[in-house]
Amino acid sequence: VGAEPTTVCAAVERIMFTMRSAALILLVGACQAALPAPTLTHASPMRLKGGGWFGLGSKILQFDASIATDRVKKVWKHDARFGMEDEPYHIYFEEIISDRFALTKGLQLIRDELLLAFNRPNHRNEDQNLKISDVQECAADLSIPSVLSTCAYTVCGDRICQSSSLRDYNCAVAGRFASLTERGEPKPELFFATGGGTDSGPTLAHVTVAHSIDPVIKKQIYNNNAKSFLLVNIDICTHCGHLDIGKNGVGTLNGKKYSGVGAIYGQAQESVFRDPRTACGAIVGMLTNFNLANGVHVRLRNDLGERNYAYLTTNQIVADDGSPVNFLIAAAIIAVQGMRNTLEALGPGGELDERGVGHTTAQVQINNGDNNECILYCARGTVFNGEMRVQGLGVDASRYSAKMVTMKDGKKRVKVLYDGTDQHPILARSYSVQANAQVTNPAKDDEPEPARTNSPVPTISMSASSSPARQNPRGRVTELESQVTELRQEVREGWTEFRQSIKELMSAVAPLAQGDEAAGDQEEGQA
Repeated sequence: VGAEPTTVCAAVERIMFTMRSAALILLVGACQAALPAPTLTHASPMRLKGGGWFGLGSKILQFDASIATDRVKKVWKHDARFGMEDEPYHIYFEEIISDRFALTKGLQLIRDELLLAFNRPNHRNEDQNLKISDVQECAADLSIPSVLSTCAYTVCGDRICQSSSLRDYNCAVAGRFASLTERGEPKPELFFATGGGTDSGPTLAHVTVAHSIDPVIKKQIYNNNAKSFLLVNIDICTHCGHLDIGKNGVGTLNGKKYSGVGAIYGQAQESVFRDPRTACGAIVGMLTNFNLANGVHVRLRNDLGERNYAYLTTNQIVADDGSPVNFLIAAAIIAVQGMRNTLEALGPGGELDERGVGHTTAQVQINNGDNNECILYCARGTVFNGEMRVQGLGVDASRYSAKMVTMKDGKKRVKVLYDGTDQHPILARSYSVQANAQVTNPAKDDEPEPARTNSPVPTISMSASSSPARQNPRGRVTELESQVTELRQEVREGWTEFRQSIKELMSAVAPLAQGDEAAGDQEEGQA
């Protein structure tokens, strides 16, 4: 204010020259980002009008793992009870939901699609020159530590599994950790593999992660706060029938009659108007009448393991009251192995990078013909920062046993034991992290990382039959193509914003120049 018009014009020219130079630097940096250039240094991204981000190069903001590490440690301080047939809400609240809220406590939980409104400022198919949609006000503030959450669930496609248990899961678990549609409805990933478990642990892991975060959203979330991360929750479920027959009743399972026992596991009465039938039919069929031409039988037997298959087909495992539990134990092992296969893909398989936290569980849905069907909680596991941990029932059928427990309502439920105890150690193994950037803990940057071989936690073999870790299937070419597509869009949007900024700058400066000229004429007249 008060400067000569020529001075103002010169200043504007210098500003325009600087902005053009900056735009050129941004464009060059964006082009270089598509090339593997490890010598590039990180530069803070610049916020554009409309919510986009445009930085020098494609380097992801260096990750501060302190919060995520602390949250994972808290999960493993929780006591967990495995092997008890119990009501679903008790399992969900005491075991699964409590663990996952420990992972997200104190952080902004992003799962509503409207919270991602920063990704599409004008979400309608309209002229991009129109004003930004008001829906962008729903966008999450990514400057604070945030967790992007998703949830997946697998269970057998048998119609007996599609009633109360699935409803309870959607309300209790998916309603809190799955993505929400724009209408506010939970949309978990649902997989109905015949027999339950997983058709393929690597495919399940890949699809769940790929659907939850795309490259643009990843860059925006990762580059706004160094402590933000992705949380992938996957629950692997099989099922098994529970048929109460009472002390004076008689039941038949696989051609053998049982009397004076509390229950038969492997049969269920779907309705009071129907006779009992096998459940799960695929698991029972695999153990009693294996068909090599049946792909489901082959998959389930592979997850069960040959040693377990031989043991369960030649030995009868019964609870302390004589109730047969072979099929229940098979269902539990298949669920636990499916969980371990999924963890293997999330961590060592490279589906999660250093900012990915995976939390998985294994369960058996107990079909008892009641409106409130029960669940057998089998195991839990996490992957993060190069360490995979699991706890719960194991995958060796010969180490299983069971006893029946009479509840307050007089009903009998099974308690499955592993190695004769309900105390289960935490087992761990290390793996190489698939990194976007080096994982650091600022509080301990100068300290060497302790050797994992000295960890007091035992090591675990992740499969019933040892197999090499699955290699990451994603190629460098596909990654570069994705980056180039993203950069093209960013450059296009960035250039539009740059031109608009120049127009706004000129509009703001013009009145100042005109005012200074008028003031000079007035002084001349007075003189």
